[in-house]
Amino acid sequence: MTQVTSQEIALFRSQLVDDPVAMEALDLIEDCEGDLEDAAMTLAIKAGQEPETANSEWLDSLAKKWRAVICESEFREELANNSILGMMAHIKTMQTFPKILATPVLIYVLKQGVNNFCEPLDLIKSE
Repeated sequence: MTQVTSQEIALFRSQLVDDPVAMEALDLIEDCEGDLEDAAMTLAIKAGQEPETANSEWLDSLAKKWRAVICESEFREELANNSILGMMAHIKTMQTFPKILATPVLIYVLKQGVNNFCEPLDLIKSE
């Protein structure tokens, strides 16, 4: 289980105050007592997706599916500084990314550590 603290939720709220979809996701994370996977599953079902694996595995696989986008160098430093604003704006331009899941996916990446999450791509690029 990935736990998001009330302080972290407050930080993301301050960054995403003008984004009603992100605020809805943060409300749900808070309602789930910070359980990120539980909140993400609820949001996925709400978005019409049918997750079939365990909560933690499903969120991890969704994040990995978007790893190439999330780890783009122009947004990586910002993410490393716990800011998801630029990446959120970028994701909104992508038709295939489920917008309601952007917030939990990005928080998940931050909780894993951006560099740790992006390391597999870095290894491929360095070969």
